[in-house]
Amino acid sequence: MSRFDRIDALRGLALLWMAAFHFCFDLSNFRLTASNFYADPFWTTQRTCILSTFLLCAGAGQAVATAQGQSWSRFWRRWAQVAGCAVLVSAGSALMFPESYIYFGVLHGMAVMLILARLLSPLGAGLWLLGAVAVALPHFVSDPWFDTRWTNWIGLVTHKPITEDHVPLLPWFGVMCWGLAGTQWLMKARPHWLRSATCGDNPAQGFTPRVTRSLSLLGQWSLSFYMLHQPIFIGALTAWMSLSGRST
Repeated sequence: MSRFDRIDALRGLALLWMAAFHFCFDLSNFRLTASNFYADPFWTTQRTCILSTFLLCAGAGQAVATAQGQSWSRFWRRWAQVAGCAVLVSAGSALMFPESYIYFGVLHGMAVMLILARLLSPLGAGLWLLGAVAVALPHFVSDPWFDTRWTNWIGLVTHKPITEDHVPLLPWFGVMCWGLAGTQWLMKARPHWLRSATCGDNPAQGFTPRVTRSLSLLGQWSLSFYMLHQPIFIGALTAWMSLSGRST
């Protein structure tokens, strides 16, 4: 399957932003800085933007995959990687945050959303409306029934659950729908917008093309980067604090 390097590059940029965000979170968690990542708009807005970018790219990836005839067997192989990593995230977070471990974070949400996106991709332009409904619905509908750990993954909660990361189906599936619909349109009407001059046998030279190529390469390894960056950050900070005689 051919790739659209600008989608990969956007995903790579989101990965770097996410890594910087998580490193700042780790500094706060180790009490090296004083930041409120749960209420300060400076941090909560960044989380929303980073997550939205990832879900837009995930929707874009499904648009490309279905357009290029990706088989269900190949889809399920990739889906199994995402779902397996979600289980590892739950296990790891339970060790660090036993009272607020991640049971339905970004990878858990994406595992559900990817199946829905695959099934609903034939809707085409109808995905714009579906996405709008998904984004808007939690602002108008909520019920205590959705507040339990077994139901809050849907998203129609009356209050946020106690967990380090929560990415419910609503409203976030709406963002993936928009990424899917937008990329379907671009592939038909403006496919050149999805590929840069660096994509091909004779890539253009210069600083900007090199940056795009580097981000694109990073974006192709998004799941590996996601799973490795936090253990590396936490391990490095733990070692530094131990060597410097600091305590958490």
